[in-house]
Amino acid sequence: MKKFSLILVIFLSLGLFLAACGSGDDSSDGEDSNGEGEGDGWVENVTFLTGGEAGTYFPLGTAMADVVTNNVEDVSVNALVSGASVVNINDVTAGEAELALVQNDTAFYAQEGTKMFDGEVKDGYSGVFTIYPETIQIVTTADSGIETVEDLEGKRVAVGDVGSGTEANAEQILGVHDITFDDLSAEHMGFGDASTNLQDGNIDAAFVTSGTPTASIQELSATTDIKLVSINEDMIETLMDEYPYYAKQDIPSDDYDNFDSTATTVAVQAMLIASDDLPEDQVYEMVKAIFENKGDIEEAHDRGKELTVDTAQDGMSIDLHPGAEKYLNEQE
Repeated sequence: MKKFSLILVIFLSLGLFLAACGSGDDSSDGEDSNGEGEGDGWVENVTFLTGGEAGTYFPLGTAMADVVTNNVEDVSVNALVSGASVVNINDVTAGEAELALVQNDTAFYAQEGTKMFDGEVKDGYSGVFTIYPETIQIVTTADSGIETVEDLEGKRVAVGDVGSGTEANAEQILGVHDITFDDLSAEHMGFGDASTNLQDGNIDAAFVTSGTPTASIQELSATTDIKLVSINEDMIETLMDEYPYYAKQDIPSDDYDNFDSTATTVAVQAMLIASDDLPEDQVYEMVKAIFENKGDIEEAHDRGKELTVDTAQDGMSIDLHPGAEKYLNEQE
């Protein structure tokens, strides 16, 4: 009897142990706590860095954030104003954001540790898609007397926020003309402040890298006769040889009020990057939501019309995020 009781206790204990193990396995078999269709490691609260309120990044980024929030279950995306490309890359690699709009040239230089990153290699992010050409516009007033890039020497010139892609473009364009920031009075400010200061006569010209028409320049041209300074053909060729992400770009006269001539300049590509910490399936669902609700992006800004699956990899300067690559490849 004692032996039988001991055996019974052993079997009962073994049964309780197996039941406990089975219960633990069941909790990991189905959907996780994030919601239907979500995988492990999804980031529910996503930070999306855009640019200044007066540029193109902000309305486009805000629209994309809203689309993802409204169409991907249990994911909330918060679009923030920022200093744009260089600042955005630094913040994404520091883990302070998951998505950001940047220039394709800046994204490349960061991963190479060249140009404005000066030996400091940045990694931990990948490309999602490219969107539209970002035109480098050199804006002045019609009565400034500035006709060429060389005329900027000795003038008060807004060269973009510190660490921005605009600042990098200004430095490169001036550089091929043998001009440095020391040869002029360089003012670091964003598009909106530059527009106000041009109108008030506090500066003579401004570099603006943005999709055209740019809101801040539109506002300026509504009240002030403006001029967009062209870069001559030889300098454009030199720029394109030295910096292969530039492309020649014309700015038609009907882009702005009180602007009566076509300007010739260069452009880079605006693109979306994502932190490598975002899982493949989450990025896939976010990209899918954006392309399936592209009408909302188009309503936010005319440049949204240039976001297409067919051109989403044009000018892609870094490796694609696996989630974006999967979605885009499925559309071919």
